[in-house]
Amino acid sequence: MPTFDIVSEVDMPEVNNALDQARREVGTRFDFKGVDATFELKDKEITLTADSDFQLEQMLDILKGKLVKRNVDVKSLEIGDVKKSGKQALQTVTIQQGIEADVARKIVKLIKDSKSKVQTAIQGEKLRVTGKKRDDLQEVIALIREANLEVPVQFNNFRD
Repeated sequence: MPTFDIVSEVDMPEVNNALDQARREVGTRFDFKGVDATFELKDKEITLTADSDFQLEQMLDILKGKLVKRNVDVKSLEIGDVKKSGKQALQTVTIQQGIEADVARKIVKLIKDSKSKVQTAIQGEKLRVTGKKRDDLQEVIALIREANLEVPVQFNNFRD
């Protein structure tokens, strides 16, 4: 029976490359001359540090632009609030990996409501979709691509 998995993964090497490019751009921009503006990545959490909130917004825009150029979906970023400590402002951006349980249930309900002849099973942070025909699975893929989900999804492990 044909199957495939619905996952939400972020390519971390691409995130690292985008961060390097963003650091270089911040280092060469005129409006960041003499400013201690840094990007730091630790365990799927990016910390932005600058002198003001306006500069943090600029850095976030630069980071999002670099991530988009590297085909990393910006929906996978969870942007935290700006925290001020002394002269510096901090902001954390968390990279979300995996499909959460409530989003997974929403996807399963979406598939069941479409009356497709497939079975969907939640397996941790991914969903396994099984059907008798390859065409049924392709209909489900098209359905999920059209649905406006709050997390980016990819389809992998397609087997006949």
